[in-house]
Amino acid sequence: MPKNAVSKIIPEARLVFARGRARVAPEGAPMHDARAVKPAKLVPAKAESPKPVYPVADNTNDYFVEQNGLKFAGMHLILDLWQASRLDDPKFIAGVLERAARAASATVLHTHMHHFSPNGGVSGVVVLAESHISIHTWPERNYAAIDIFMCGKCDAYLSIPVLREAFRAGSVQLTEHKRGLIP
Repeated sequence: MPKNAVSKIIPEARLVFARGRARVAPEGAPMHDARAVKPAKLVPAKAESPKPVYPVADNTNDYFVEQNGLKFAGMHLILDLWQASRLDDPKFIAGVLERAARAASATVLHTHMHHFSPNGGVSGVVVLAESHISIHTWPERNYAAIDIFMCGKCDAYLSIPVLREAFRAGSVQLTEHKRGLIP
């Protein structure tokens, strides 16, 4: 295929093969009549869109944490929220995760949410200069799985009250892990 062309996406139901060549049937034309079809064409490619520009964070700092005589990359909190609400609203969830990041003194770089159906669950991530906060929700079970990984001077624990209050969680289960623990 020439560099300046892309293939045209055609519903398979409209393709007719006559004499070994694919042809496109006009809307409503009988599919068995090869004379009623026209040869498929290549469409010139559009100019490439510019590459996205991503924010750049200051990475000259040593983001490893020193705490109680230990040195490690960061604290990774795993939260299970039960009896939670508003777990089917991507815009609300994005705002809550960003507030939780700011409460921990983290720098928000990018937020992305994806809304699933039919149950309305949401998966999303807030990318931080200091790592990330991610969420996966099951509204039909009033459950949310949240990961908070932060390094540097951030205090991931300060995110928990924001999340508990916003999602009105009846129960929060917490697991913590020091990532990159230097032996």
